[in-house]
Amino acid sequence: MAEDTRQIKKASFSALAEHSNGVTKTPASATMASKSGASKKLVIKNFKDRPKLTETYTEDTWLKLRDAVGAIQNSTSIKYNLEELYQAVENLCSYKVSPMLYKQLRQVCEDHVQAQIHQFKEYPLLYSLDSLSFLKRMNRCWQDHCRQTIMIRSIFLFLDRTYVLQNSLLPSIWDTGLELFRTHIVSDRIVQSRTVEGILEQIERERNGETVDRSLLRSLLGMLSDLQVYKESFEQRFLVETDRLYAAEGQRLMLERDVPEYLHHVARRLEEENDRVISYLDQSTQKPLISTVEKQLLGEHMTAILQKGLSTLLDENRVTELTLLYQLFSKVKGGLPVLLQFWRDYIKSFGGEIVGSPEKDKDMVQELLDFKDKMDNVAHRCFQRNETFINAMKEAFESFINKRPNKPAELIAKYVDSKLRAGNKEATEEELERILDKIMIIFRFIHGKDVFEAFYKKDLAKRLLVGKSASVDAEKSMLSKLKHECGAAFTSKLEGMFKDMELSKDIMIQFKQYMQNQSEPSNIELTVNILTMGYWPTYTPMEVHLPSEMVKLQEVFKMFYLGKHSGRKLQWQPTLGHAVLKAEFKEGKKELQVSLFQTLVLLMYNEGEEFTLEEIQTATGIEEGELRRTLQSLACGKARVLNKNPRGKDVEDGDRFNFNNDFKHKLFRIKINQIQMKETVEEQVSTTERVFQDRQYQIDAAVVRIMKMRKTLSHNLLVSELYNQLKFPVKPGDLKKRIESLIDRDYMERDKESPNQYHYVA
Repeated sequence: MAEDTRQIKKASFSALAEHSNGVTKTPASATMASKSGASKKLVIKNFKDRPKLTETYTEDTWLKLRDAVGAIQNSTSIKYNLEELYQAVENLCSYKVSPMLYKQLRQVCEDHVQAQIHQFKEYPLLYSLDSLSFLKRMNRCWQDHCRQTIMIRSIFLFLDRTYVLQNSLLPSIWDTGLELFRTHIVSDRIVQSRTVEGILEQIERERNGETVDRSLLRSLLGMLSDLQVYKESFEQRFLVETDRLYAAEGQRLMLERDVPEYLHHVARRLEEENDRVISYLDQSTQKPLISTVEKQLLGEHMTAILQKGLSTLLDENRVTELTLLYQLFSKVKGGLPVLLQFWRDYIKSFGGEIVGSPEKDKDMVQELLDFKDKMDNVAHRCFQRNETFINAMKEAFESFINKRPNKPAELIAKYVDSKLRAGNKEATEEELERILDKIMIIFRFIHGKDVFEAFYKKDLAKRLLVGKSASVDAEKSMLSKLKHECGAAFTSKLEGMFKDMELSKDIMIQFKQYMQNQSEPSNIELTVNILTMGYWPTYTPMEVHLPSEMVKLQEVFKMFYLGKHSGRKLQWQPTLGHAVLKAEFKEGKKELQVSLFQTLVLLMYNEGEEFTLEEIQTATGIEEGELRRTLQSLACGKARVLNKNPRGKDVEDGDRFNFNNDFKHKLFRIKINQIQMKETVEEQVSTTERVFQDRQYQIDAAVVRIMKMRKTLSHNLLVSELYNQLKFPVKPGDLKKRIESLIDRDYMERDKESPNQYHYVA
């Protein structure tokens, strides 16, 4: 029977085998049975006696190790095999010589490090070496020391991993090397001072644009960091020097450079310092370093930068620099609030100039729209859509636009009129819609919206009655925007105007059918717009002498209309009328599209060849100023169907007018525009006065409404309540006058004991 035998190899008992905390564990016995279940056992036992060392073994071995360490420190070749040396250390440690071995090794290393200090402190070397050479020598010394320590540690690794590891108070061989270098070299006052000054000098040179050896700086600063003296020996001085440098640089450059150039310089400096941290400074230095640069180049000069350059940047729309300004100021404590205040002040100042200059009234609204677009662009692109900045912009617009009451509201209404009037070929429907949206943004800032309504209503009436509206869709779009912004009450009259125009169309269809059933049909085709008086602007009635046929036709319409709507009163407005006349010239027949006043003048030439100004006025009954403008349009305009004698641009007393039979025009139907009377100051004042009158009624109504509900109220509470209810700006003095007026009219009374208390009178 064959027997299964296994050869068991003795385990190598070394630090590299299984161990716990550097101590090798040997099993008391190892038994192994064959797989076949045989009962044969192999027993391994410990040596009965531990081998004894020779008397000189420890000393001889240490001499070998010391020679090896000396060879490493002097960079010469080691006589012995490294494995042999390692085994020697292991053997010494096994025989409890570790404390002595550690102490001797430390002493040898310390002696060597102490000897190194002389190369930095010897008299001629100390002063003959320039700072860069000194740094290089220091770096070489440090690199050599590190290399030597690593080599020595590899030989004494067993000592490091057993004895040192078990004694927590003892530093490892590597830490011992660092400690010795720190104690004997770097902590030396002269050496440390020269090293740090040299490093600072190199950094300053680099900041001044010179090229330096970054790997040298990285190595030396790494050395200070490894030796744990980086903060106290280098960082504190470095930050002080940085502070001093940038304080001086900030003062100098603020005087020498303009703001855009200065901002780019600051950004470049911050980038350089961040790069410095990445390249050779310790990471912990980044925060205090960047903070120092920001403080000295930005924090100390925030107000000066904004005073000197913000207006210019905004005026010239320097988007790149404004973006940079915002980014830089957002890094500095208190930077954004200061920027916000200057931004708000700029908008108020610039906008105030636009609104406050009467000579700029013609272009005010367009300039406001352009300015708003520009500021929106800055807020969105440069200030990262910061909500605080957007709100500040809105507040600033609202502030400056109401510094000049009423006028902006009036001009916005006229601007809308210019955009909605026929003949405005500037914009497509989409562009027009965009313009109206922008107008509404400006409109929101206005306090006196009733002024806008008054002027808008006057212009809308002209567009609707003369048929000069560019687009009904655009008109209704604007109306819906106003309704959404101000409520249904604001637009009720404007909507009423549109309803009147639509109802008038229906009435005219019925009137035409009515006329067809008449026994004497008229050869004049009459179109009438029925306007509800409360919806439309107030027009001054003017009595003129109409031809008998027209008068007769008016009476027919009056009968027709009142027959359908009894109890109503019709008042004709000749100032708003217009007509199409058929005329015959030498060249042939033409159709003239003219106003009613122009019609009355031209019809006179069916009766005669020539008339004076006075004769025409007597015959037509047209008011003198209106007649002069009418004759001017017929005799002095582009289409001259009358000749004026004597010739001239203006109509004077005694001028004579005759029919121009030689009149020629390429078109068959010719529109002769009425000379538009420029909206006089009186007209503007009367519209504004009507608004103020309406406001007084609204104040009276609000006071009575509040007092009726509260019965008794103090003056201050009443005024406060009025401010909440009224939708237009009003002065306390005006409110006081209205309250006095209501007291005089017995709507309310003062309290007999307390004059500031009011009672409602039922």
